Amino acid sequence: MSSSVIGRCHFGVEAAGTKRRTAVWRSPRAAVIPSFHLPMRSYEVKNRTFAEDIKALRLITAIKTPYLPDGRFDLEAYDALVNLQIENGAEGVIVGGTTGEGQLMSWDEHIMLIGHTVNCFGGSIKVIGNTGSNSTREAIHATEQGFAVGMHAALHINPYYGKTSIEGMISHFESVLPMGPTIIYNVPSRTGQDIPPHVIQTLAGSPNLAGVKECVGNDRVKQYTSNGLVVWSGNDDECHDSRWDHGAAGVISVTSNLVPGLMRELMFGGKNPALNSKVMPLVEWLFREPNPIALNTALAQLGVVRPVFRLPYVPLTRAKREVFVKIVKEIGREDFIGERDVQVLDDDDFVLLGRY
Repeated sequence: MSSSVIGRCHFGVEAAGTKRRTAVWRSPRAAVIPSFHLPMRSYEVKNRTFAEDIKALRLITAIKTPYLPDGRFDLEAYDALVNLQIENGAEGVIVGGTTGEGQLMSWDEHIMLIGHTVNCFGGSIKVIGNTGSNSTREAIHATEQGFAVGMHAALHINPYYGKTSIEGMISHFESVLPMGPTIIYNVPSRTGQDIPPHVIQTLAGSPNLAGVKECVGNDRVKQYTSNGLVVWSGNDDECHDSRWDHGAAGVISVTSNLVPGLMRELMFGGKNPALNSKVMPLVEWLFREPNPIALNTALAQLGVVRPVFRLPYVPLTRAKREVFVKIVKEIGREDFIGERDVQVLDDDDFVLLGRY
């Protein structure tokens, strides 16, 4: 009796000459080759940024994305916002983050806005694209495209909603880290899952890990900085103490959309409890509702963006808008961006879009 092997399946030969399949089978070798998908990346060095360049940043603004009345991006208003950040000392912008409403963009819109920002402002400010996703496949594809259009670094969140294991989390980040400088973003209040310190320690060996945007609190910030890791506070209400008492590199800020000069002073000017107290009423107002609802409302009240909201975000109530007017007057209109007088606005002034 003879036998033959076809691929990985073994067959025996019966007396009548017919072939009989046995239970022995293995998956094709190509299916388990690691990194079978080659990265789409360039080693052109003219505009290349390294993780060390990102680690040096102190004030990074999570920039707002403004809209036209039909829901498309208002690039004229967007450019003005970015220019104001540059003029007031911000060193980097997060494009299409939670504040910039990347979650409401198509990937075409998202990558276009990253490319536009690099093209217009990449020589004056670091452009960090939020190309994270709860789908590793999407995160890989978006990050490849983001670096291809020139972003300086990527912001990556851990998989949310359809949460994974710790091992899966590590594999997710290891899939995108080789592409370029990366900031990992830990915000359990949004993802439903903390990134524990041993995950970051595991990933710290990558030369592309620039650092962590940490929202758990200053005890975690101190734990990382004591071990030589770069951390940016993700909490505006804690960023002063993070910077000067716990070793944080700086802040990735929402409030700096409105008062970039004051936030720069908080990050560069040394310990300043008086200034921190001055901006705290604004910070507290901004986060009484989920971000970016209050920021969107405030920028419209300042007259620097149109009062257009992509649903499910809606403006703050009139009573809360009146509180913002008082805060602006107490801090000083001159410290806020824009030149128009702050307004309460009527409810009918706002445009809410479900289709765009």
